Amino acid sequence: MNEHIKKFLNEEQDPKAVDKITSKLTDLLMKNEEIGYIGVQKKPAITVFPDSIVLTNKRIIICKPKNLGLSMDFTDYTWDDIVGTFVKENILGSEFSFTTKTDLTISIDYIPKTQARKIYTFAKEQLDILKNGVSFTEPAPVVEEEKVEIIPEEEEVIPEAFATIEEPEVEEIEEIETEEVTDYAEIIPVSQSGYRDEKQFPDEKPESKEKSLKDLSQDELFDKLQNYKKLLDNGLIMQGEYDTLKKEILSHM
Repeated sequence: MNEHIKKFLNEEQDPKAVDKITSKLTDLLMKNEEIGYIGVQKKPAITVFPDSIVLTNKRIIICKPKNLGLSMDFTDYTWDDIVGTFVKENILGSEFSFTTKTDLTISIDYIPKTQARKIYTFAKEQLDILKNGVSFTEPAPVVEEEKVEIIPEEEEVIPEAFATIEEPEVEEIEEIETEEVTDYAEIIPVSQSGYRDEKQFPDEKPESKEKSLKDLSQDELFDKLQNYKKLLDNGLIMQGEYDTLKKEILSHM
């Protein structure tokens, strides 16, 4: 087995598919571009030439073999063009998807679940690096702590004239017994109609029946985004409403 593909076979990737991809990507990688992970499609039926997804520190590359594996189509998307990533686990493998700033949604299905999780984690890390402006190849600079010399303070000398000053006596405050209130209606303000003001003392608010977006899982958020897209396609909502809903959902992923 070639040494250059061993590190990409940690989650049972097809060695032949990985070898074919890496040999063709050698001439396609840009300067300082490094392959971080490779996921290989695994369909239930025997697939001689499966699709693959390659993640580097600069982009996502979709690899689709054609002409019985004699040639291959490459489609790439840079990280600064990607706004969100999703993973949907099914019975037979998982589906990894990502959306671009031009509202394109690209998916690759039948990815083994472990590979799909690694792809999703790597993609999140790259988007976080892009957002925070941290270089992938260069480690963050280490800032040395400045040493501060602590100089002990000189003991304060109290003049002899003030050494014998006594603290003034504190006058004792007489405690006043308070009467226990048993009828709370006497201290609750009432409106002109004679009833308690519900605006000032509202009853306990009922719990919301609908989950907020921050309580939804990644799968639920992805399904909700797809439902809004169907509503837009059917003319049930406007483009502006869909863009607002989509932006809110993506902010919770």
